[in-house]
Amino acid sequence: MARMAGHPASEKATLAEGKHLRMVVRGGWEFVERPRISGIVVIVGTTNHGGLVVVTQWREPVGAYVVEWPAGLAGDIPGSETEALEEAARRELFEETGFTAATMKAILTGPPSPGISNEIVTFFRARGMVRTEYGGGRGAERIRTHVVPISWLSEWLEKMQAKGFMVDPKVFAGAYWLRQEMDMWMHD
Repeated sequence: MARMAGHPASEKATLAEGKHLRMVVRGGWEFVERPRISGIVVIVGTTNHGGLVVVTQWREPVGAYVVEWPAGLAGDIPGSETEALEEAARRELFEETGFTAATMKAILTGPPSPGISNEIVTFFRARGMVRTEYGGGRGAERIRTHVVPISWLSEWLEKMQAKGFMVDPKVFAGAYWLRQEMDMWMHD
């Protein structure tokens, strides 16, 4: 990862390490790393009929069900450590939702929480999505898939929040991207 001028690399020390996370300190900053992955993917996808595909799942750290885009880790499966991000996006989309996509294109990359984690997320725009299986995730994941018409997204999210669900801010970022895409399409 690139470092800006004036911010020299300093020595890093591991404070604690679990199966999936490592807590470190460097330059006075305590933060979390995800060892043994090559990236994180988020899929902003639409069906052939204009529905957005989002998921809900329990997230223990916040003690609530959360509305999210389908997402996951790349390179986290033994034997697939060099998995390409697009391949991971297609795999995660299918595992979580049972949908496959006609096209999958990287649209945005950046850190979702740079004050606490070294994670870098790549958003993918999936089009022409068709459900071929149930989905639901792997192992203990209990992921529920929702197909929401684009025009109803704001109202649907408000209803979900009224029911006690939290909404991952990446949902709003993806919706913003979709709005920009729609505006460009309308002006062409």
